[in-house]
Amino acid sequence: MQFTRTLPKELVHRAAVAEVFLTDAKRTGEDEVLLAAQLPRLHAFHDDTLAPRTHHDPFLVLEACRQAIFVVAHRCLGVPLGHRFLLRAVESDVLDLTALTTGTTPTEAVIAARIEERLRSRSGMTGLRLAFTVTVRGRPALSARIDYSWMRPQDWDRLRTRQRDAFGLSRPPVAPLEGPCADAAAVGRRDPANVVISPPRPTGDGGSEARLVARTTHPTLYDHWVDHVPGMLELEACRQLALTAAVASGTLRAPTALPVGLSARFHRFAEMDLPLVCRTAPVLPGADVECTLHQLGTPVAEARIGFADRDTDTRGPAGAAGTAPGRMPRAGGTVLT
Repeated sequence: MQFTRTLPKELVHRAAVAEVFLTDAKRTGEDEVLLAAQLPRLHAFHDDTLAPRTHHDPFLVLEACRQAIFVVAHRCLGVPLGHRFLLRAVESDVLDLTALTTGTTPTEAVIAARIEERLRSRSGMTGLRLAFTVTVRGRPALSARIDYSWMRPQDWDRLRTRQRDAFGLSRPPVAPLEGPCADAAAVGRRDPANVVISPPRPTGDGGSEARLVARTTHPTLYDHWVDHVPGMLELEACRQLALTAAVASGTLRAPTALPVGLSARFHRFAEMDLPLVCRTAPVLPGADVECTLHQLGTPVAEARIGFADRDTDTRGPAGAAGTAPGRMPRAGGTVLT
């Protein structure tokens, strides 16, 4: 596997070369693909933290796996580059937090991808369930599973038109109105531009809620224009709100803990030009933080996140074991690209 140059940016659905983390891909069997990734020493979004930058953010590693799903589809299965993709469910678990420690050079990682299930319809194969194991310096660092599907552009347009018409929205979508953001330090960030939620407020049941703030000018979260809220942005909103809720409840010392366990599923597209509300359930010691996203009272996505402090290789007080292997929830789709 080579680490000297990135894969073509269009292959991983990114506009900026700097946002491409994969450097190689090789099909090793009918259901196996081996990929190489180089993780940057310092990334303006993923490494923006109040904590000492001692570890790669697990969401950065998960992004490398997200890019891999496109490579498997396009390069190994012949899915045309013009097809559109939907994220249905995602799960990840940090296997060894010490394997994600940063060094004096960019980190080289090897990603073993395995097709666990092929999703089919009358028209043929329409999606996959992929399982990933990410190895860093010869040590298994993270495991992940992603359910996703794809469709022709004309089918995509019909699907998007149907949902936006049901909401009485214009076509094409307009950029969202920006509102006040939470304090950057409250969500563990230094740069206010990387805050994606409004100031959290308590709910009557002991949880908290905030509105997602989607800046379409963000160079990472909106690397290219899309007509919806991207799935990874939804997960980041859940993460930031979960951190504030865990700190407020006293189950985390500071909002600088790492997300070492994630289980999420997506029910429908999140529209940019409608309020998208993120809510947490009451935070319990030793349990993952449960989050939901709603738009006009309709569930859009849900996630469960476990955290660990950077000075430990086990889950912190606000993190319990994630979803067991093979138990990733199924759901409808929201877009990933």
